[in-house]
Amino acid sequence: MTARGTTGQGPAQESAQRAAAPARPGRRTSGAQAPGRRPPASQQVSQRTAPPRTPASRPDMARTSPSGTRHDVVSDQLADRLAERTAMARYRVWRRIGWTALALAVTTGLVWATFFSPLLALDPEQVRVSGQGTTVDVGQVRETVTDQAGVPLPRIDTVGLREEILAMNAVKDVEITRAWPDGLAVRLTSREPVAAVPQQGDVHALMDAEGVRVGTAKEVPDNLPSIVVSLANGEAGRRAMNAALEVLGALPRNLAGDIQTVSAATQDDVRTTLKDGRVIRWGSGAQVELKTKVAQTLLRAEPSATTIDVSSPALPVTR
Repeated sequence: MTARGTTGQGPAQESAQRAAAPARPGRRTSGAQAPGRRPPASQQVSQRTAPPRTPASRPDMARTSPSGTRHDVVSDQLADRLAERTAMARYRVWRRIGWTALALAVTTGLVWATFFSPLLALDPEQVRVSGQGTTVDVGQVRETVTDQAGVPLPRIDTVGLREEILAMNAVKDVEITRAWPDGLAVRLTSREPVAAVPQQGDVHALMDAEGVRVGTAKEVPDNLPSIVVSLANGEAGRRAMNAALEVLGALPRNLAGDIQTVSAATQDDVRTTLKDGRVIRWGSGAQVELKTKVAQTLLRAEPSATTIDVSSPALPVTR
């Protein structure tokens, strides 16, 4: 008899004990796959076709963030904000373009109205000339100015126009201002003659204080003295005449009106003869204002004196 017979246990009881006993480490149960053995074909197919289930694949977790907010709602809000910002940016661009176009149109209109339209064109009837004195030809000045008729005032070259007028001998200075909307104001400073200088051909040249010839006359005007200066000496004669004209130009009107003739042998010997025959010796053209005050005082203080010498105004002499 074997041990199995001595225990009194049959084959059925041993099988039951092995089934009830726990599996030992390193051993597998009858239902587990032994190492190195491939699983049945049915299990291989199911493992290949069935994807792993993740929390995101569950229906109740779709498009839901951990905070509980649905992703589709957040995406819609972001899209709305992006669309709003895009629309505002587009609006600002078009508004800027619109204002730029409007400013450009206004500027173009103003430039055209100012420089090219007839709104500001010079009207010959609105040209005003003043200060012509007794020597300037007003018609010549007006003709020069009205040549610009029809030209808008901003485009008129007043500098060039001034040069044209100054080229006239009788004009000493000129000021031209725009009289809006369609006129010009011309203010002249004329060259007034202070003496008549005898010329060949029995005529007299009318000279101003700067020696500029402003006119011609056959006879010496009643209000002008005649200058007796020898021009045969060339440069010396011209210097003598300039000295005589300098003296006459500095005299006050009341005294200049009493002078009948002026003579100058040299530039340092200028003499004037009054209508009553008295003679004033001025010397050169220096210190004319002081000499004039001294001469006027002596003319009143010594009416019987026939000669008043103020060539040295600090030490005047009367005879």
